[in-house]
Amino acid sequence: MAEQAEVQISFAKGVEEERWLRALWRSEWGGDRMVSRGHVYHLDDLQSIVARTGKQLVGAATYRFDGDAGCELMSINATNQGGGVGTKLLSAVEAQARDAGRTRVWLITSNDNVDALRFYQRRGYRLAALYPGAIDHARSIKPAIPLVGDHGIAIHDEIELAKALVESGAGASQSGVGSELLSRLVP
Repeated sequence: MAEQAEVQISFAKGVEEERWLRALWRSEWGGDRMVSRGHVYHLDDLQSIVARTGKQLVGAATYRFDGDAGCELMSINATNQGGGVGTKLLSAVEAQARDAGRTRVWLITSNDNVDALRFYQRRGYRLAALYPGAIDHARSIKPAIPLVGDHGIAIHDEIELAKALVESGAGASQSGVGSELLSRLVP
C-alpha cells in the first residue's frame, strides 16, 4: 500500500501558484472576482494560502480581514474531497485570523450549498444570518452566477456562518490540526 504524501500549507506565492489559483477561481467561481454581501472582491485583493502534496497543488483558500475584528473566508477549494485538505486550509485561515487578533471567522455561502453547510457546521461554525434575495441581486453585478446550483436547488439567498475564535490553550485547536499546521504555514 502506497503511503499518502503529507499536505503542506503555505502562503500563495510565485507565478505557478498565482496561475493555478486564477484557473481554480475561473473554474469554480466563474472568474477572478467574487460578490459577498453586495461587495465585489478581486482575487488580487485577498490573502491566499495553498495546499500541496509533494509538488502538486491540491487546494486553496482565500480570505480577508474585515473592519469588525473578523476574518471573512472568501473561498476554499480542495481538488479531491474527503482527504482533509479543506479542513487543514480552514484551520490555517483560523490560525492566521487568531494571530492577527481577530475574534471570529465568518463566511457566506449560497442556499443550495448543503455540502458546505455540513462541512462548516461539523467544524464549529454556526448559522449567523440569512440574506434573502442577496444572490438574485449579486447576479446584476456578476451575471455568471447560475440560477440553479447543487442538488437542483434554485440559488437565491446568502447564508452567513461564523465561528468565534478562542485564545491559545483549552479548545484552541478544535479540529486537532491548528497549532501543528500553523507551525508549517510559512510566509
